[in-house]
Amino acid sequence: MSEGAAISMRRTMSGRLHGAAGYEAALAACGWLDHPQRVFDDPRIRVWRTLADRENCAFEMDFSPPAGESRRIRWHLKRYAAVRCGRSGPAAAEAAGWQLMVHAKLPTAAMVAWGEQSDGRSFVIFDDLSGYVPCDKLIEGGQIDFEALLGPTADMVRRLHDAGLHHRDLYLCHFLAHIDDHRVVDLRLIDLARVRRLPCLTHRRWIIKDLAQFCFSIQRLGISDEQRGRWLARYAGGQCSAAGRLERAIARKIRRMARHDVHLRAEQPHRNVSIPPMIWTWAPGDSPSADAGDRDRTT
Repeated sequence: MSEGAAISMRRTMSGRLHGAAGYEAALAACGWLDHPQRVFDDPRIRVWRTLADRENCAFEMDFSPPAGESRRIRWHLKRYAAVRCGRSGPAAAEAAGWQLMVHAKLPTAAMVAWGEQSDGRSFVIFDDLSGYVPCDKLIEGGQIDFEALLGPTADMVRRLHDAGLHHRDLYLCHFLAHIDDHRVVDLRLIDLARVRRLPCLTHRRWIIKDLAQFCFSIQRLGISDEQRGRWLARYAGGQCSAAGRLERAIARKIRRMARHDVHLRAEQPHRNVSIPPMIWTWAPGDSPSADAGDRDRTT
């Protein structure tokens, strides 16, 4: 299903469900189309991380459509805690970020559905990007060098900012790549809960924050200063003076981010967990074993 599929809304007794065209039959087969509240207690959904404000989950099921061959569906879910009455839930913000990406023709994951319950809880569901791997994991595993990612990631960030958007969580782990023979075939940007339009008066501040997040995330991977400089030059369209000004501002922001990161890790030691493999091997009731990572891969 294309990530640009139209979203339609249907009201239920418990709230509202916004489903993407082409996924209605699969949602009905799960029992969620007319009863979206079941997303919060369906025993087939595996929770792999729990935070104060949300649960990150994964779901897998064999699906036999009315017409066509049976297939395995693999979805990623975020289940958000309730917000105060009258306030829009986090799922609505993530859906809005996804719509901004789609309208800007920036490649991301396909949305399956999102919903808001009358009790203030909300959820969002994305299709699995089969064959795609977080770029930090590709580098750590020796499957690809940063050199192969330098151009594609810099170009995508430039497209994002040229479209008048900022990500606000622009770490390397949120770039997912499909590779072949150590080269990037396709690249997607995920985790869109904080994607917004760049504000007119403070747009440079938010651009610097995005760039600093990316550069901060590649530090631990052994990326050299020379490579980082070439990444910024590629982002800046080859304008060395512009890249130099960016680098100085980014360096200041990274120092502040590093201090904040120390406190964040101390306060939330279980926050940074990578999503487990979609092919589960644990028995019902067991907890999945997730690989540790500096940031989380989320959709």
